[in-house]
Amino acid sequence: MTADQRSASSRRRMDLAVASWHIILLSLLVLVIAQGTESRDVPSDNNIIQLPSSNTESIGDHDHHQSDHPKSHMHHMDSNNVNMVFFTMEDMEVGKTMPIYFPKIDPSTSPHLLPRDEASSIPFSLKQLPNLLKKFSFSKDSPQGSAMEDTLKQCESPPIKGETKFCATSLESMIDFIRRIFGDDSFSVVATNFFTKSSTTFQNYTILEMPKEVFSPKMVACHTLPYPYAIYYCHYLECENKVYKILLGGENGDKVEAVAVCHMDTSQWGRNHVSFRILKTEPGTFPVCHFFPAEHLVWVPISPTSM
Repeated sequence: MTADQRSASSRRRMDLAVASWHIILLSLLVLVIAQGTESRDVPSDNNIIQLPSSNTESIGDHDHHQSDHPKSHMHHMDSNNVNMVFFTMEDMEVGKTMPIYFPKIDPSTSPHLLPRDEASSIPFSLKQLPNLLKKFSFSKDSPQGSAMEDTLKQCESPPIKGETKFCATSLESMIDFIRRIFGDDSFSVVATNFFTKSSTTFQNYTILEMPKEVFSPKMVACHTLPYPYAIYYCHYLECENKVYKILLGGENGDKVEAVAVCHMDTSQWGRNHVSFRILKTEPGTFPVCHFFPAEHLVWVPISPTSM
């Protein structure tokens, strides 16, 4: 083997090692964001499901293109709270104040991601709903049973045009899906981060610094759904989006680095989409932006300048 060949082989081994460590670090980061994912028995406590009324399930994009599409992430959210997350790109200026709702989740009572082996041993199918309700001790007509049914229906509904979707039942399956979308292991995750501890969920926030755009030629959004253990609805849309980190100061002294996504082309969205009513705009006129709750994740490629 020549010196050049040995050098190339050494670089390949180093690249593989770096990629492996990158995935490990990503996994650890997601574990922290997901509020702990240590292996444990799946709880059957009737209070373990974070119900839609108290957990503002995501401001997702599943309903953007067809207003009559089955249950979207938006439908899991209390209608009053939906109003407090949308804004326009013109709002992104230092000193701008706006009312924002950020749900606060108690890690001790929140569902956790399961290891792949454990998640794979539990059926995740609408056909199995009667058996699942029995397993977790929920009646079909209970709020928890209805939430489980809605989640399974949403996960099994067909994707909208230009969407690639997947419901991750484990950290490993989530990472596999992200890898398929980006084609390699060069990706990272961003999420809303609270710098202060507070129980306040709704207040006026002021933008403290110029928003920082995150490199995102592609992005995958992963939103939590109500279930006895953590389920992430992950999806990629073939349209232009911009991702930002925005430093916010609350009127009570809270500081938040919020992740926001701006959808640049809304021309194919349903005219009845809630954002148009809130922002008083119409499809295709202006980009629509929204904040992400802390437990929701945005995956983006690693910028070439940071590699």
